[in-house]
Amino acid sequence: MPQSPVSIPPTPGNENGFYFSRQDLKAVGSSGTYDRSRALDDLSLTKNLLRTFLGGKMVEAENIMQREDPHFERLYTSAGWAVVQSLKALMSFEEKEISQALVSTKHAALIAGQHRKPASSLAGRLAGLVVGNGSASGVGFIKSMTPVERHAELVYCECLLQKAILGIGDWLTFIREFINIRSATNVYRTLDQFVRQADAEAVARGEGPTDVSIDKDFRSGVSLGNGVNALVLSLLPDSVGSIVALFGFKGDRTDALNVLRSPGGWSSDTSKESEPTIGPDEEGLRRPVADLMLLVFHLYISTITYSGVSVGQARSLLDYNLKLYPGGVFFLFLKGRLFTMESRPALGLELYHKGMDVTEYRSLKNVAQWEIGLGLFMLCDWEKAIPVWREQEADANWSKATYAYALAVAHYETGGEENIKEALRLMAKVPTVTQKIGGKSLPIEKFASRKSRKFEAQGHRLLHPGLEFSYMLSGTPHTSRTTLLSKHIPALKSTLSTLTAAPSTQKGYWDDLALANFLYGTCLRYVAYPDPEAIETEEEILLVDGKEGEGGGLKEAVLGSHLKTSEDIGKEGEKHFMWVINNGPKIELDHQYVYTAHLELGKLYACLGDKVEAKRHLELVVSGKPLEINTASRKGGKYSMQNGIHVKSISALEALDSGRQL
Repeated sequence: MPQSPVSIPPTPGNENGFYFSRQDLKAVGSSGTYDRSRALDDLSLTKNLLRTFLGGKMVEAENIMQREDPHFERLYTSAGWAVVQSLKALMSFEEKEISQALVSTKHAALIAGQHRKPASSLAGRLAGLVVGNGSASGVGFIKSMTPVERHAELVYCECLLQKAILGIGDWLTFIREFINIRSATNVYRTLDQFVRQADAEAVARGEGPTDVSIDKDFRSGVSLGNGVNALVLSLLPDSVGSIVALFGFKGDRTDALNVLRSPGGWSSDTSKESEPTIGPDEEGLRRPVADLMLLVFHLYISTITYSGVSVGQARSLLDYNLKLYPGGVFFLFLKGRLFTMESRPALGLELYHKGMDVTEYRSLKNVAQWEIGLGLFMLCDWEKAIPVWREQEADANWSKATYAYALAVAHYETGGEENIKEALRLMAKVPTVTQKIGGKSLPIEKFASRKSRKFEAQGHRLLHPGLEFSYMLSGTPHTSRTTLLSKHIPALKSTLSTLTAAPSTQKGYWDDLALANFLYGTCLRYVAYPDPEAIETEEEILLVDGKEGEGGGLKEAVLGSHLKTSEDIGKEGEKHFMWVINNGPKIELDHQYVYTAHLELGKLYACLGDKVEAKRHLELVVSGKPLEINTASRKGGKYSMQNGIHVKSISALEALDSGRQL
């Protein structure tokens, strides 16, 4: 007999994380034919839906979910619907979509609650799952569940985490959601202990290495939840991590990544590319999501950390998944990101355009537009960037101020009367459209707002705002040597020559000279020592270096014959960084370049083999001390992009200590 759609067990989940009113319960529709005890029969359908979604047919997957489960009374269709709506909301940051996603997540939690095992008492459930943190009572409670009830526990945890991510808007909600995250984390740990204990018992019975009664779909969910939680904890700053550790939470980066690799059978040896040991026919439901989490870490989170990052493994992950999902938007975009990491942004643009052509989600197109706009800035293709940023500024909602500033910069760098006129209009707009997310101003919006005000104060003038914007968003380290030598460096050399001959009394003179020296030094550093992940064709190497023993390449033509070796070019870059550091007291507004000069100089010294000086400069940034020598011109507060520069310096120190190439 089908169960009543409104019977929900009195578990602490209903009091801790979600509140379900009588109206909520009555609102749950029912086909009258669904039997909750057979909820796992839907796993095959759910896998096919996930594959359809990841294959690029996203709206089709949504339509199938609605057709197969119009009341969303099933465990996995309601959970899948909530995940899709949450994903759309997080990509758009539109208030309406976030509200819809929260409603869908709450509904999925309600449905999961209907499938969960009732506890004998609230106190007993809390003791077993939340306080116990994997104690025998907690594992015993999980062991007493049916497979459906264990899956429901997993889905409920996922709903808690989705709600936390969607709902954080200020410190009060952060504290409330942290409690929910803590509860979910403890449950995940208990589920993991249950799996480990069951496997150990199977081995003891001679039936190992795993307990076959625990299905692969459940295992993949436990691995995904524990891996993501541990990875997030490992990324927290030491100051926050030490506080979180008081609650018993610590994240080991290596363990976290290995746990995320386990659903796909990926090797923990990331020194070489490899194939997974688990194929699509043997994988658990959440394996593709675990792969996506690994890719996001290796290709995006790698901008703020080096530890555990493996672009080689990202290549393996993408090769495998693009064979399965050749039209998969996520994997096409991630492949585009990989090309950017390899200093091949032009190839990345092709993949972003391909993904935009097949996706039906406006918010995903906005993600691609952002990457395309940045790629065109890296290539100094200002005119082509105009329609990209124009569409982003009109259509996307994450940061209207940043989009308006980027569009203004594209017009300004392109030049011409009409473009300058449009740049003036957009620069004036920037400060009026800034916003706060999670109660905090976005650092990049603060930067854009300051620059737009400086543009007005200087008589509608900025120095190389496109190259500056590209550096601030980590584009310069991934710009090819060909582009640096043919576009960035010639423009900066000309600027330095002009500024050196100009009177130092003109408004913004020392700021401009500091920026020009900093950008020039940075370009020289990456010509001398390209990013370790950079890939060049034989033709590009010949173009830059010329024929061996003969010279004549772009490097010699642009830099001169006196800068022949990488060390020569690096030493020249050192001079420009030191100029910025030594002239710090003269800077009026852009104090951040003293700190970025220390950061890039530290990384340059590491490349030159001087680890002592490298560490000294990086530690100066991390120390938090004012480095402008005479700080009278900085009226307190933070310098632009301070947190990002600080995090990158910490990351560089970690890489230096581990012997990783910078």
